[in-house]
Amino acid sequence: MTSCLHCHLWCYLTIIVCSWDLAITAPTEIKIAGVFEDQYVAEQAAFVYAINNINAQRDLLPSTTIEYDVQSVAADSFHTARKVCKQLKEGIAALFGPMTSTSASHAQSICDAMEVPHVETRWDFRDYKEYYSINLHPHYSTFGQACVDLIKDWKWNRFTILYEDNTGVIKLQEILKATIHYKTTLHVRKLEADDGDFRPLLKEIKSLGHSHFIIDCATDKVPIILKQAMSINMLSPYYHFMFTTLDMHVLDLEDYSYGGANITAFSLVSPTNQGLATTIKNFARINKNLFDSRPVPTQTALMFDAVKVFALAVQELSKAQDVRTLPLSCSKVQTWPYGNSLLNYMKMTEFEGLTGYVSFDAQGRRTNMEFELVELTNDGLDKVGVWSLSNGYNVTKDYSKSRDEIGQHLLNKTLVVTTILEPPYTMLKESRPGEELLGNDRFFGYCVELLEALTTVYPFNYTIKLVDDGNYGAPVGSNGEWNGMVRELIDKKADLAVAPMTITFVRENVIDFTKPFMNLGISIVFKKPEKTDPSLFSFLNPLSVEIWVYMLASYVGVSFVLFVLARFSPYEWYNPHPCNEESDVVENQFSLLNSLWFTIGSLMQQGSDLAPKAISTRLVSGIWWFFTLIMISSYTANLAAFLTVERMVSPIENADDLSKQTEIKYGSQYGGSTMTFFKTSKIPTYQKMWNFMESTEPSVFVNSSSEGIERVKQGNYAYLMESTMIEYTVQRNCDLMQVGGLLDSKGYGIGTPKGSPLRDILSKAVLKLQEEQKLTILKNKWWKEKEGGGKCDTDDNKKKDANELGVANVGGVFVLLMVGLVLSIITAFFEFIYKARKNADEDKQSLCSEMAEELKFAVRCVGSSKRPAKKKKSTVAAFADNGLTMVPLTSIGRPQGKIPMI
Repeated sequence: MTSCLHCHLWCYLTIIVCSWDLAITAPTEIKIAGVFEDQYVAEQAAFVYAINNINAQRDLLPSTTIEYDVQSVAADSFHTARKVCKQLKEGIAALFGPMTSTSASHAQSICDAMEVPHVETRWDFRDYKEYYSINLHPHYSTFGQACVDLIKDWKWNRFTILYEDNTGVIKLQEILKATIHYKTTLHVRKLEADDGDFRPLLKEIKSLGHSHFIIDCATDKVPIILKQAMSINMLSPYYHFMFTTLDMHVLDLEDYSYGGANITAFSLVSPTNQGLATTIKNFARINKNLFDSRPVPTQTALMFDAVKVFALAVQELSKAQDVRTLPLSCSKVQTWPYGNSLLNYMKMTEFEGLTGYVSFDAQGRRTNMEFELVELTNDGLDKVGVWSLSNGYNVTKDYSKSRDEIGQHLLNKTLVVTTILEPPYTMLKESRPGEELLGNDRFFGYCVELLEALTTVYPFNYTIKLVDDGNYGAPVGSNGEWNGMVRELIDKKADLAVAPMTITFVRENVIDFTKPFMNLGISIVFKKPEKTDPSLFSFLNPLSVEIWVYMLASYVGVSFVLFVLARFSPYEWYNPHPCNEESDVVENQFSLLNSLWFTIGSLMQQGSDLAPKAISTRLVSGIWWFFTLIMISSYTANLAAFLTVERMVSPIENADDLSKQTEIKYGSQYGGSTMTFFKTSKIPTYQKMWNFMESTEPSVFVNSSSEGIERVKQGNYAYLMESTMIEYTVQRNCDLMQVGGLLDSKGYGIGTPKGSPLRDILSKAVLKLQEEQKLTILKNKWWKEKEGGGKCDTDDNKKKDANELGVANVGGVFVLLMVGLVLSIITAFFEFIYKARKNADEDKQSLCSEMAEELKFAVRCVGSSKRPAKKKKSTVAAFADNGLTMVPLTSIGRPQGKIPMI
């Protein structure tokens, strides 16, 4: 009984489920409504065309026909509400439109009360909560985040927001929030115009040096703003305009595509979307009165996707519920029972539409969309990047094409080049009598020829002008305003700054630089010291006084050691009469005087008749000879350098020497990069130098390099400047010299306004000239050949070309020779007197007669050089008279160096 009951229940439930499944069928008809203001005719036509297209194709809703009721209203919320209530009475499944914010808010309130889905395709500045609404238009927070990412990628640190009405501030509030966390200067101004003239506002902003703009305005105002900006020369490569409209593609911007200005905007409609192209083509054919081959606005394309969202949601909902529309009255508390389910299915819808990928979050806001960034080029709007919330901004720009366009733009424009008079970079020509030089013909120099070389790589026209205040550029005053060429680039008064302008960090913050065309560093230029007259005994200079003393001590010490060793060694004693082997006398050749003579002969590389026999004395001699070889070689080598090269003793050799003294003043050009280097340096030596320069009175700073050079020539002043200028100066001023090496390493670059597209193409041109060695040729030409170059010998030439020796260099040698001759004559005179006196005693005659006789023989120029020797009386004979042979007592007065043989 129980089992039978269960069986009946199961059958009953099965019948119920099958009956329910059979009852759920897609509606044959479902009605939707559209409310559009009079000016939104295109959106209304797209709404109708999209419905008819779905009904005709039958691939989405094969058994359901979408009916529609379209109402045109004025921009009046009261009349809009009446129209919506009228449509609700007829029973609708969704409401599309209206497009204006006021009317849409009233329609939204009615739909919320009736629980009827409200589909929108407009800018909505509300924060979504629990509305019965979805919006295919990007939310302001998503669009604002896209703008923030783009600003970061562009590295804008200063820009201006121009808005037409208060909704623009809401649209861009994400940018306002982001600037709080980043070091960005933001200016916000309202687009106000008298009779449609925005030029006073644009001129005011231009005078403040602003060049980057985000402009929120109606699409039809864009050409007006661009035309007026072009009239005041703001459509140039130095200005960037970012428009928030998504309909830039519908505008005719050909008149502004050749000025070189950066004009960008976001777009949801991709020209490469084949489905969009086909749909728009068919739509335009039907609505020829609306579109004369013009692109379709974004809101029109969004309407196509909005209708498709509804169709897909109805398709899915019909699988679960039997959807029926019901008449609803605004005067009664009524709701549509299927509204909540239909809205949820709309939010779950995902597909690739005409405006990209379509999907929604829980609040009905569109998500996972992609913005294409488009830029105005010579060929119209080109896609240069893609932004998505998940991946951020990705660049797809073809930079080679961009460079070609910039190069083409250069052909049609004359660039203003600011420079400064600085030999040999830029100089003024001297006109001939009756000749008037105009324009670029007034100038010549390295920078002028550098410009000419750049035009061979990228042809362009240019006009050279001198900077108004004669300065390179530095922040001055309490507000840090820039002066000089940097100021002119900031104010866009010049397109390029071609001069010896150093690339620095502070300058790079306000302007751009190309790759350096010349590398250099800071060094010191100083007046050459006076040449000192060489000393009479300058031949002694190769060795220091200590070395001369040590050599004299070594000479005496070695001579004494040789004498002692020879006395002790038995091998140094020899028989003076080798034929008489029984001689009882041996002799030693190394007496004290002979030892001194032997060592001095070795030292003078002359040798002597003395030769050591013992191993010990030979060892001493060998060591002494090696010592003299090294010393004489070193002396000879150093003597050549000391006698052939003029030596000038400078009181300073480097920056350390400057910082350690206060007698010699030193400074740099005021406001230049050299001054900035010392001012911001963290190195103690340079900090000390800066403190000295800053506190010295009168000021050690000069207004130009030429003024600094003149001050150096006056003496007692060192000028700190770039090494390239020092090279040029010392080539032409022989009384100046470079002291020490480089204090830093940097380069000269061509300056351009911040964000200028000229920087990249000129950098490539500079690199090309470097590889072709044209820059090296230019430098050699203007440094070593032109304008008196090569006048002064460089250090390398001085080393190669030795000076001839004069009396001042080696006169001391002659003096020493004369002193030696005089001493030898005096010594000979005393020897002559001593010998004459001894002979006079032996010959028993007067000293005068003996001297006369000796002198008479000595001065005889002819005849024999031999004379009879004076014979001494034999002592042995004196003792032989008694018939006995006696041995003389020679041991008492034995000559030195002889001993009896044993």
